[in-house]
Amino acid sequence: MIRLFANANYDFIKWRRWAFSITGAIMLVGLAFLLTRGLNYSIEFTGGTLVQFEVAHKVPTSNIRAALDQVGLSGADIYNFGADTSYVVRARLGAEAAQGEAGTQAVADAVARALDQSVGAGQYRLARREAVGPKVGRELQSKALIAILVSFLVTLIYLAVRFEWRFGLAAVVATAHDVVATIAFISVMHLEVSLVVVGAVLTVVGYSLNDTIIIFDRVRENLRKYRRQNLYEILNLSINETLPRSVLTHGTTIATTLSLLVLAGEVIRPFAWVMSFGIFTGTFSSIYIAAPVLLWIEKRWPGEDARGARALGTRVPAGTEKFAPATPTSSPSPRTPQPTR
Repeated sequence: MIRLFANANYDFIKWRRWAFSITGAIMLVGLAFLLTRGLNYSIEFTGGTLVQFEVAHKVPTSNIRAALDQVGLSGADIYNFGADTSYVVRARLGAEAAQGEAGTQAVADAVARALDQSVGAGQYRLARREAVGPKVGRELQSKALIAILVSFLVTLIYLAVRFEWRFGLAAVVATAHDVVATIAFISVMHLEVSLVVVGAVLTVVGYSLNDTIIIFDRVRENLRKYRRQNLYEILNLSINETLPRSVLTHGTTIATTLSLLVLAGEVIRPFAWVMSFGIFTGTFSSIYIAAPVLLWIEKRWPGEDARGARALGTRVPAGTEKFAPATPTSSPSPRTPQPTR
């Protein structure tokens, strides 16, 4: 009943150089943080011991950290977990935790001694403890990287078969942009990289690819339908035609992730941060990265559809809202009407 931007006619491709400049500057800042600060890996990747405890009354984290330093756990991470009286201590594997389960128990005992000093004996309750060895952490890192690379390869193959290699390469470039931008965002926000966050990054990859493929599918249809228009105009037309779908879909999705960001607990919040940013950058890249990159590729290695479109093409005057299909030299094969996206 409501169709936003039903007659949209924006010249998105015109602003591609500005878009490249802005996203390039933002990514340089993010990469600077990434190189200087690095990523804050959770114990799932680095190995370590995590101890969660609840206290009877709120205690400043500085007091608990000072007590941890005194018992030999200097440098341990401590933060609130949900309620003000619930805390998590994360200690990296070291001398206290180098003996497997015995080391994990040693870290838990050290935390208990620190709490006896800072909170008081009997004024706290150890809720859980977890341990992951460094070997497992390294395997998780490598498998997460392999998962992302495999997704790129499968996408390139799928689009090369479904469309042609030019579309696939443009989609992979845009998705690689999203992955790098998201990782830089994680570094800037100093989010803890856990398996939940890795899952969010992989979800962003799928989300971005889905949006890009929808636009490219409309580009392919319009290249066959409007043979007198050049690729520049076909890209703008296709983006404008899919804009109503994009606005509604992305708007409802980001509303959900923002709700998680505000209402969810500490465990889910990093996922919500990554997904919220990923929806934004995925939408941006589908319009301002994938489409301009496809235009650049087609200018240098023209495909059959794009070559015919440019050879016969004439620019449509600015402000024209509809593209009139040209009469082709040979009658095209009938096409099944496609549902509006």
